[in-house]
Amino acid sequence: MTSSRQIGGLDLAQARAALAPWPSPAPAIAPEEYRQRLAHARRLLGEHKIDAVLITAGTSLRYFSGVAWGASERMVGLLLTQHGEPIVICPAFERGSLEHVLLVPADIRLWEEHDDPHQLVADLLREHGARSLALDPAAPFVMGERLRAVLGDTSLHDASAIVDGCRLCKSPAELALMKQATAMTLQVHRLAAGLMREGISRGELVCFIDEAHRAMGADNGSSFCIVQFGQATAYPHGVPGEQYLTPNELVLIDTGCTVQGYHSDITRTYIFGEPTAEHLRIWDLERAAQQAAFDAVRPGVTCASVDDAARAVVERAGLGPDYQLPGIPHRTGHGCGMSIHETPYLVRGNPTVLQPGMCCSNEPMIVVPDRFGVRLEDHFYVTEDGAAWFTPPSPAIDRPFA
Repeated sequence: MTSSRQIGGLDLAQARAALAPWPSPAPAIAPEEYRQRLAHARRLLGEHKIDAVLITAGTSLRYFSGVAWGASERMVGLLLTQHGEPIVICPAFERGSLEHVLLVPADIRLWEEHDDPHQLVADLLREHGARSLALDPAAPFVMGERLRAVLGDTSLHDASAIVDGCRLCKSPAELALMKQATAMTLQVHRLAAGLMREGISRGELVCFIDEAHRAMGADNGSSFCIVQFGQATAYPHGVPGEQYLTPNELVLIDTGCTVQGYHSDITRTYIFGEPTAEHLRIWDLERAAQQAAFDAVRPGVTCASVDDAARAVVERAGLGPDYQLPGIPHRTGHGCGMSIHETPYLVRGNPTVLQPGMCCSNEPMIVVPDRFGVRLEDHFYVTEDGAAWFTPPSPAIDRPFA
């Protein structure tokens, strides 16, 4: 049983035959752009009257230096002061690995296993005459406490304004990488929808979606994957355990990948078989709420107003209000870039003003408790006069792709 030519009709061999490396990869971030990011961070340090910022291992370290390094108990970071080259702090035995991925000129300062890297940071600040330090908001609490213990009269601050101030608005090069990532994930969704058949398991689809992302050239296959059938779609992030598709059930797939560190995140909900009148009503309402949020986007409006626009559609139809169910249980959307969830957030009370280059998900999910849920998720970026979709939204409950 199938709902349309987009849902079902493919076997695994046919789906695999459609997999190939992405034909037109987006260029990598250029060295000049990294220099511009560091200069922007320095300008923000000056505006906030802070002498230095410490960026720790994670997405922001990659953003500023090209170093894709996961956080661990060993400090790896970038110390940026108002003047001079950035300073990269690294365990001595990791120097060779670091030099292979570092994309900016930097003074490399090493520490041995018995050394205290927090003391090294304090010494470097004194060496540069820095009396205040902003710490990466993603740094663990214990790092802040250990720094505080050795900084003496050097004050410690939250670096959110500096990090977010740099990362909030994406450059054309960043948008190109996100466009590739979202286009790849949409194609994976198309192939996964084609695989739908009675009895297919959640696990089979998760494995294929990961395989497809890898074949197209994603950094590490799927960065995440949620597959839910029927009643399980009523839970925004699913329920554990295996599931098997039966006729006339809703299918919800939420997945994404990264391309050179930049995320995609797309959700499709559609019917395998024949929808009920309630399926159709809620699906159409979800699509209208998603469109209302998109239509509300333009430079100068607040994130809160976009959430309000989506929620108003649902409340006029008698659902909600607020987060009450049936209705919308969570915010309308989240920022996306080098982190899958990052500022700005499309949520009630958020006064952040939208600016060109900001990128957000648009996913005002509707949940009917214990029965089903519908989430349609596409991302947009803010333009000079409105918004533009990364991926075209779903046209209908039995036609998930434009």
